[in-house]
Amino acid sequence: MKKKRGKLFVFSAPSGSGKTTIIKNVLKKFPEFIFSVSATTRKKRHYEIDGKDYFFLTEEEFKKKIEQNEFIEWEKTYDYYYGTLKSFVKDNVENGKSVVLEVDVKGALKIKSAYPDAVLIFITPPSIEELKIRLKNRKTETDEDFKKRIERAKMELSFKDKFDYNVVNENLKDAEKQVFEIIKNELKEL
Repeated sequence: MKKKRGKLFVFSAPSGSGKTTIIKNVLKKFPEFIFSVSATTRKKRHYEIDGKDYFFLTEEEFKKKIEQNEFIEWEKTYDYYYGTLKSFVKDNVENGKSVVLEVDVKGALKIKSAYPDAVLIFITPPSIEELKIRLKNRKTETDEDFKKRIERAKMELSFKDKFDYNVVNENLKDAEKQVFEIIKNELKEL
């Protein structure tokens, strides 16, 4: 009997859209899912754990992995590299585990081309104005970073129609409920 393959659930959204919170709750609701740990060259924040939050690599290590074609997708964003390791995704999917990925819009589309049955979910803020308020309230960005994130958000929003699902996060509980329904329906098709 052929082993059932896992499914990929790929989330993208502008910073401040609530994507990370929704993903954390998806992983609580579906504890059998595996979170895909991305590789990055950015500095580790004090609360982050190498191998759990990210695989923290030097720029040299990251570039070597690019040369060796070890990423499904990778991108340079905000002066740092981010990427999804092929081996991590392949091993889990082939072992019947569904994987949740959090990547930028271009990375999501690259994953879809490598895994056509991947489910792309875009989390949309109710408006750019609301996004600005959320980012200001986080108090994690400098003024320069804030401007970069808003410009990037506009670019990311231009890709939302290329995703399988678009969930507007006006109210977190409602958005989560919608995401849970999408996942349940997609799992029925396995």
